[in-house]
Amino acid sequence: MSWTNVEAAVKDADTYGTVGVSVIGPDGSRWSQNGDRKFRAASIVKIPLMIEVYRRIERGETSLDDVHALQAEEKAPGSGVMLHLHNGVELTINDLIYLMISISDNTATNLLIRLAGMDAVNATMRELEMTGSNLGREMKNRPAIAGEDENWSTADDYTNVVQAILDGRAASAVSCEAMVEMLRKQQSRKRISRFLPEDESIVWGSKTGSIKSVTNDSGFIRSPSGTLIVTVLCEGMGDQHRGEQAIGEISRAAMLDTGIVDPLPIV
Repeated sequence: MSWTNVEAAVKDADTYGTVGVSVIGPDGSRWSQNGDRKFRAASIVKIPLMIEVYRRIERGETSLDDVHALQAEEKAPGSGVMLHLHNGVELTINDLIYLMISISDNTATNLLIRLAGMDAVNATMRELEMTGSNLGREMKNRPAIAGEDENWSTADDYTNVVQAILDGRAASAVSCEAMVEMLRKQQSRKRISRFLPEDESIVWGSKTGSIKSVTNDSGFIRSPSGTLIVTVLCEGMGDQHRGEQAIGEISRAAMLDTGIVDPLPIV
């Protein structure tokens, strides 16, 4: 398969910052640049966290219906809505997963990290061969400071883990189906899905991530022509809108090269 459009889009994005890109086409062919380079993960680290939570549910250690009453000291800065909800509001584990994935709620994420255990999440990442990625700390809406571990990611790791979810290998088939549906609830349409036409035959899902100087997205697009898996990690672009545009244009280029979707034009 020719990846000429992707190569051109990545070359353009590189003029604004540094990008790590990993794509898998519907025929299994792959293309990457800086695929094994470590980038700050920001909120895409919530994908392997979600996997470990579902595995915990499979082991009978947690239920989607378990309820947590929010405490004031648990509220985390940054994205999401739980920071603004009243103390004592009750949410199920299913609610927390939904909020974590759909709107990247940091409070929901930190509660799930404490539930699953950071060591368990990292063990699951190693089992899934995410060798260049880790969960080093809770969500704080900023890069790590001196004395803190950072959450690191590589584009290849995240493309592979999204594929493991789609293939039903990341957990049980039932859990993987549930995780696909959670990824489909992503509410940001400015990145991987930026140039997707509104068509009921096309479905997509992803997990975005953003902190200062970092704009990421990792997910999939499915059409009658097959499945495209895309991870784009952007660093040092100076403006999140520029990073979102780069992710959208690289994803659009991958749609053209694989032929899975006739994307919207760049205007």
